Amino acid sequence: MTRTGLLRRTEGRMPALDGATGWLNTEPLTTEGLRGRVVVVQFWTYTCINWLRTLAYVRAWDEQYSDKGLVVLGVHTPEFSFERDLDNVRRAVQSMGIPYPVVLDSDYAIWEAFANHYWPALYFVDATGHIRHHRFGEGDFQQSETVIRRLLAEAGADLDDSPFVTAAGEGLEAAADWDDLETGETYLGYDRADGFASPEGLATDERRTYTVPERLRLNHWALSGKWTVDSESAALHEAGGRVACRFHARDVHLVMGPVVRGATVPFRVRLDGEPPGPASGSDVDGEGNGVVSEQRLYQLIRQPRPIADRQFEIEFLAPDVAAVVFTFG
Repeated sequence: MTRTGLLRRTEGRMPALDGATGWLNTEPLTTEGLRGRVVVVQFWTYTCINWLRTLAYVRAWDEQYSDKGLVVLGVHTPEFSFERDLDNVRRAVQSMGIPYPVVLDSDYAIWEAFANHYWPALYFVDATGHIRHHRFGEGDFQQSETVIRRLLAEAGADLDDSPFVTAAGEGLEAAADWDDLETGETYLGYDRADGFASPEGLATDERRTYTVPERLRLNHWALSGKWTVDSESAALHEAGGRVACRFHARDVHLVMGPVVRGATVPFRVRLDGEPPGPASGSDVDGEGNGVVSEQRLYQLIRQPRPIADRQFEIEFLAPDVAAVVFTFG
């Protein structure tokens, strides 16, 4: 983006917010009612690690510029069926400290009105209601803030004493270790499963007993124990079931949750067959112990350098847990 180029063009008017299935942190808003304000619209879903790594900046923009005429609007469009659950989204908004308005888009009406295809996605709307810029995926935070500042200045805001924000994400919000990231998202539901290595083969919508092969190749995964794999997840039927994967990344996350709301499922994690110790993520202790208590993303490994090919295993000490997708960072 140049100072005189991209922002001279428009990408159409901001669509209406019709079709919203609910609102959090605000009374319902309308596109017309937002005229006169600069609006940053972000599409997100609460288990998306790529979105989580933008949150520190989006929060900081809201804090820095809301009194200058900025409205940050989070559009929560679910990727997985459990992300349609209002209680799950409300809990995520509270636990992640999201103060700005959130519109629930469980029927994809707003997603389709914007012709959006990405989590996360940012759309920058000027005070006249025109989309002037967009950003798909994470990163380019200073460029995005430059757009915000220029649109606010166009609307008459005085930013002379306002520095650019300083945001350092911590925990799940920390930037990925891109130089060492060689393993991509790994889905456990059969709709998008890839790299499955259990010798029994992946059965769809039926119980099967699986085993982990003696050796896993990089970016492959396997199940052990009695599981049912459906289109979205793998559900465990007996204690002692395991999921193993061979990966190359600093961080390992797993989206998972109890099958029965309110239940808890203890687990333990191993890295190359040993407790993770200093490589433990925020949801496990040094011995690799943790508990699944809600449907969300869990950070299981954050290892120090040097990063190498490693084998990860998670063993569940009780049944009735559903594992959805591994993400890495």
